Amino acid sequence: MSRMLNHRRSVLVIAVGLLLLIGVAGYLSFLESHRPYPSDVRGSIRVGGLERTYIVHFPPNFSKDEHPPLLIALHGGGGAGFDMERLTRGGLNTLADRERFVVVYPDGIERHWNDGRNLSRYRAQRENIDDVAFISALIDLFVTKYGVNGSRIYVTGMSNGGLMTYRLACEIPERLAAVAIVGVSMSENLYNDCPSDSPLPILMILGTDDPLVPWNGGELHFGPIELGRVVSIEKTVGYWAVRNGCTVRHEREYLPDIDPEDGTRVWVERYSNCTDEAELVLYGIEGGGHTWPGGYQYLPQSIIGRTSRDMDANEIIWEFLSGHRRNG
Repeated sequence: MSRMLNHRRSVLVIAVGLLLLIGVAGYLSFLESHRPYPSDVRGSIRVGGLERTYIVHFPPNFSKDEHPPLLIALHGGGGAGFDMERLTRGGLNTLADRERFVVVYPDGIERHWNDGRNLSRYRAQRENIDDVAFISALIDLFVTKYGVNGSRIYVTGMSNGGLMTYRLACEIPERLAAVAIVGVSMSENLYNDCPSDSPLPILMILGTDDPLVPWNGGELHFGPIELGRVVSIEKTVGYWAVRNGCTVRHEREYLPDIDPEDGTRVWVERYSNCTDEAELVLYGIEGGGHTWPGGYQYLPQSIIGRTSRDMDANEIIWEFLSGHRRNG
């Protein structure tokens, strides 16, 4: 009997040891995957009684006397600022170093943004967290403390972050020079009730085979979970073409098929002759999924679809945004 007990104890000790090793290995893997990028600084600011956090990446030898542009990059649902960095493979940071701008990755409350869908599932929307005030406070902070150029404030976002970008474009367009949105069209709520009609340059990138966001509009969903409704990309583009006063729609052009094995083709439609040079550009990713083109495949294709390797969203977004300044 004692031998059996000793044997069981030995097996238990070994099992616990293995679990500890697995746990340590997992924690080390977590630390490795969440290692800060070079020149990252973590910060916080109090807004609406809440401590709001963010990551900021400064270009080398940064000086506020440069008065550089500011790019605010909003993560998708379930993510955080670091996940947005990782999604872009650090590409926005690389561009910030090369082009001399500051990029900020804010964190949503419990990994979500209050983008106006009024869902009860997420705290940010259930408690009506004022994320517009948070982003406005970040802009104020970086203008006053770090000397960024107030006429060159840009926002980009993916998925939930893209919906939040649409909301910012509706509520504080006077603070923004241009916006870029990946992986989502406008929510029905904002499409039907956007409080501003001020022209604002906008770039949109969307996959035709996105399994979460229907190209032709309808219910957003992650598996069986329904997440509110969006209008079609056609309606979204139509809204912005009217709002920006664009009168010329250029012929659709296909980009070179750089990676024939990725299952995607990319085309671009441009709208010009717009009020205050507020151009509108749409990139359609044929065969593309709920992904950041050229970025990190954060979940399997069976869940989020294909990531196009025929374009680098980081480069295209920055090229578009950097060409615009608020009030000309």
